[in-house]
Amino acid sequence: MTPSTSQLETIQSCIHNDIQAVNTAIEQSLYSDVDLVKQIAHYIINSGGKRLRPKLVLLSAGLFGEVKPQHHQLAAVVEFIHTATLLHDDVVDESEKRRGKNTANAIFGNAASVLVGDFVYSRAFQMMVAVQNMRVMEVLSDATNIIAEGEVLQLLNVHNADITDEAYLQVIHYKTAKLFEAAARLGAIVSQANPQDEDALSRYGMHIGTAFQLIDDVLDLSGDALEIGKNLGDDLSEGKPTLPLLYAMRTGNDTEAATIKHAIEQGGLEDLPAVLSAVESTGALDHVRKLATREAELACSAIAHFTDSPYKQAMLHLARFSVSRTY
Repeated sequence: MTPSTSQLETIQSCIHNDIQAVNTAIEQSLYSDVDLVKQIAHYIINSGGKRLRPKLVLLSAGLFGEVKPQHHQLAAVVEFIHTATLLHDDVVDESEKRRGKNTANAIFGNAASVLVGDFVYSRAFQMMVAVQNMRVMEVLSDATNIIAEGEVLQLLNVHNADITDEAYLQVIHYKTAKLFEAAARLGAIVSQANPQDEDALSRYGMHIGTAFQLIDDVLDLSGDALEIGKNLGDDLSEGKPTLPLLYAMRTGNDTEAATIKHAIEQGGLEDLPAVLSAVESTGALDHVRKLATREAELACSAIAHFTDSPYKQAMLHLARFSVSRTY
């Protein structure tokens, strides 16, 4: 067992039964009379994800006492929204591997993946309506809209080596951190927390989501392909400018900067060895790890005022896991 796997088990120990309830809600809600819908939805949902976002709903709820059936339902909703974005992402990126398995679009085709992604999105909204909480509807509809904007921003930035760090971080906040933020906020809303606690958990989720994506960027250039479940340099091959690349291009010598710029603008992996060398020599990965660590520290600070409990400890562990993980 790897250290990061052990950390993840520690995080979920206090919500083990609740996770089972969420899994049941997911399975029950995937029903469709259309066999292909069921087949693809089950394939992507059961493909080995960490399910951190639904766990955030449960953990934030636990800070206020009882984890309710509504929390289980909303945790499933959050996982469905995330799953729909993955189905659409893999089509846009023409990805063939995710979590070490063939992507749904590689098996079933792009058209089926997009349409089933639409089904999963719409099922998520059916489920959130059933909770009958207008504040929940507001948070999730806003989050889904912002995530879509983040996807478009990322698409516009492909092959753009001149993007600023600030513009890239905006993509992270929209595309990745927003659903973490919404998940943490939902636990508080259903528990009828005061506005200050709700906002604190929202900040926690935003910082965790940012740290999580920054480490994804690091692992794309340094991780073990078998462990991270995708090929090294996948983002580079698609021409995506990430923070390690931007830092290395900005701080490296002229040759290193030109190599990275060419790699981003052209895509592909022909320049990968030279890019990895530049990333290492400039200390880009350590730089981005430090930024991720700072985000994790801000997440911990956001929930410092909550009474100590197994749920709070799990959330502090989650902050550390978001930075130390290797997959």
